[in-house]
Amino acid sequence: MESGKTVIVIGGGIGGLSLAAMLGKKGFHVTLLEKNEMLGGRAGLFKANGFTFDMGPSWYLMPDVFEHYFDLMGEKIEDHLALKRLTPSYRIFFKDSPAGMINMYADREKDGETFEKLEPGSSVKFDEYLRRAKLNYEISKESFMYKNYDSIFDFLTLRVAIQGTKLSVFSTMDRFVRRFFKTETMQKIMQYTLVFLGSSPYNTPALYSIMTYIDFGMGVFYPTGGIYKIIESLVKIGEKNGVHYRTSSPVAEILTENGKAIGVRLESGEILSADIIVSNADIHHTETKLLKKEEDREHPESVWEKKTLSPSAFIMYLGFKDRVPSLTHHNLLFSRDWHKNFGEIFDHPQWPTDPSLYVCAPSVTDPSVAPEGKENLFVLVPMAPGIEYTEDEMNAYGEKILDLMQTELSIPNIRERIEFKRYFCGKDFKERYNSYKGSALGLAHTLMQTAIFRPNTISKKVKNLYYVGANTNPGIGMPICLISAELVYKRLIGDKSDGPLKSL
Repeated sequence: MESGKTVIVIGGGIGGLSLAAMLGKKGFHVTLLEKNEMLGGRAGLFKANGFTFDMGPSWYLMPDVFEHYFDLMGEKIEDHLALKRLTPSYRIFFKDSPAGMINMYADREKDGETFEKLEPGSSVKFDEYLRRAKLNYEISKESFMYKNYDSIFDFLTLRVAIQGTKLSVFSTMDRFVRRFFKTETMQKIMQYTLVFLGSSPYNTPALYSIMTYIDFGMGVFYPTGGIYKIIESLVKIGEKNGVHYRTSSPVAEILTENGKAIGVRLESGEILSADIIVSNADIHHTETKLLKKEEDREHPESVWEKKTLSPSAFIMYLGFKDRVPSLTHHNLLFSRDWHKNFGEIFDHPQWPTDPSLYVCAPSVTDPSVAPEGKENLFVLVPMAPGIEYTEDEMNAYGEKILDLMQTELSIPNIRERIEFKRYFCGKDFKERYNSYKGSALGLAHTLMQTAIFRPNTISKKVKNLYYVGANTNPGIGMPICLISAELVYKRLIGDKSDGPLKSL
């Protein structure tokens, strides 16, 4: 498709922002419309009492994908982001376990010593597990992640048949990990990264063992100033390439004519015409709310009801009066009974009775995000999407989590030390991001919601309507959304290659 056409991108998340910049650089006339008061989508930011809180994503993973994107845009990533490799990568706390607390470093020698203490012989097994995870990652990146799928025949190619046999696609992560490690502690360490994919080890393909290589093989990084620095850099690059951004501009309808997208109507009543529409909004919201004509929708509501969603989340943004010595930058507390915990999230929705939780303390690494001598904490508890709750129920659960943190994370007198507190939960995800059932991340990465089975980057019903972001291919996560943008870009320029682009 030739450049010079007008494009409207609905939604300013990572996928929308990165695609808008690419299209602007290619010569398209791009306007990006964001519902909220600021760009970034779930990777938003707010400030309060001298604290700066990243609202959503907090892990900088897959640095190779970020570097590839910036290279494509003719930019040097170091001109935009001051990246620091975290040491340790993260800390794990175990409830009622001899393991107690351990640090992970993405350092073969250090981590190997830790693994041996947890499960004798596991260090050697981990070498083989990591080798396979690295192979899976390299195959996926070159043959699957950067490929658009229009039919089952795009997936069932000779190359896929040859490479795919190495990926353990038809085994679950739980079964795959148990082949290597016998103790629950080691199994949990290998599987916790599925939280980033919004999935359960009991229904996620073993292909996603690639997350272990991303974690242990590449390491965990942090952009000084916080994750929102990524958003600011994408906007800066977009502005350099002529992208026009409009915040506080919610879209009410995608206008179609004879099965073709022709523009949008804002909630204000304003109508904007375009040759191409790209939705970075939640796909369920796009289909059921923005596409008013039933014939323009790919799926009825009954189909969406059967989809497996990633968890919602109960989030606490906490500002502490002092430092919290027991924590490092990233901290994980694991539930005792994972099967029960994931069951309460995916199978029998309720507030987790014995929750796992994640605590990010960026002020450990970056003093700019909190007043001097104080601590900035982001606390996340995965929970079932779609749960109805009252304000009192949410507050009561918050008290439970504070008790848990005080006991299990060694934070004495926790309530007296908090000077700022804000909660964010399922209803907030639904209201702020139009997220289906308040899911924190979108569609989970089950076998039947991966690759050809995941919503496509192009509408099958409406010409010139495209989708970008976590709900489409390849899926969830900031770097994965960068790849999603590249997939849409490849569609628009007619590129059908399997791997990453060499240039724009």
